[in-house]
Amino acid sequence: MTVNGVTKECSGGISLLQLLEQEGFRMERVAVELNGEIVPKAAYGDTFLSEADKLEVVSFVGGG
Repeated sequence: MTVNGVTKECSGGISLLQLLEQEGFRMERVAVELNGEIVPKAAYGDTFLSEADKLEVVSFVGGG
């Protein structure tokens, strides 16, 4: 699997939510594209990943 251009090992059956938590992303501040499609936040726990998947994860940073 590729996450933001970096190859990662993917254990079978891991959900998108589990991967994001494992990688340290804050759920309230991310947007995820999986294989070219935006994944709604409500679907993170029900979206399971495979070795062939390509993820782009964008973290939003506030400030002023």
